[in-house]
Amino acid sequence: MRFARVTQFIWLFPTLFDAKFFDMKVGWHGGGRMKRAFFAVLTVLIGAVVVAGSVLLLSNAQAEPAVLVAKVVGTAQSPKGEVPHATVELSIYPQRSASVPGPKHGPGVGIESTDWPFYWPSTTLELPANSLITMTVLQYDGSTTVWNDYFAQVHGTVDGTAVYNGKVQHSIEADNVAHTFTLHQFAESTQPELFVSVPMLAVANNAKNEANGYPKPQEITFSFMTGDPGEYVWNCEDPCGNGYVDFGGVMSERGWMSGTVTVV
Repeated sequence: MRFARVTQFIWLFPTLFDAKFFDMKVGWHGGGRMKRAFFAVLTVLIGAVVVAGSVLLLSNAQAEPAVLVAKVVGTAQSPKGEVPHATVELSIYPQRSASVPGPKHGPGVGIESTDWPFYWPSTTLELPANSLITMTVLQYDGSTTVWNDYFAQVHGTVDGTAVYNGKVQHSIEADNVAHTFTLHQFAESTQPELFVSVPMLAVANNAKNEANGYPKPQEITFSFMTGDPGEYVWNCEDPCGNGYVDFGGVMSERGWMSGTVTVV
């Protein structure tokens, strides 16, 4: 991990600055003034490298994931008549693997994120305005009971339902929720209201993995309408993180269990 390598490098400082070590490796004995000058320059150089590395690491970690643009596939009938129809395909994985490298964003990357779940291939979405959006999610993760039954129900879709493996449902059992896709606007926003929340059906916790290293996924499909252009956020409302009531860590990380939606 990048953070671990930087830390290990810093831990070498006491050894590098030990006079006996320096005399033994470099062969300088005496010459105190020259030694002090050399160490002063070395200290400045190492400090600059550490600062530059830290800035680079943080900038990479905090960068937004690449934008996933919805694919316009034609038109469709909706409650507002015939409108453009666009689709988005996402997957939810329980952890990284050789076949799915996972996100490289967020301050937690490289520290404790190896086994974090994540949406893939991106959490930064771009949707067309005044359109019917159909999202299909392949969900590979096991269950964690959702704290609020409200998030075990489907909200904001065209007909208040989602399709789970071909079966139309208004909700699923609270203890069978793996994650949610909950889209909402910023507080005190003046842009068009947009709220969608769909629970993601869990795979059995004892399901066997297939050749790709993951169990057979649950397929969830749902549709909703966008309005005029605006900026929105979305996140998972199922306690799949750590910290206070399991809502820390991954749940607040862009590229993992939260993201943005831009309606254009």
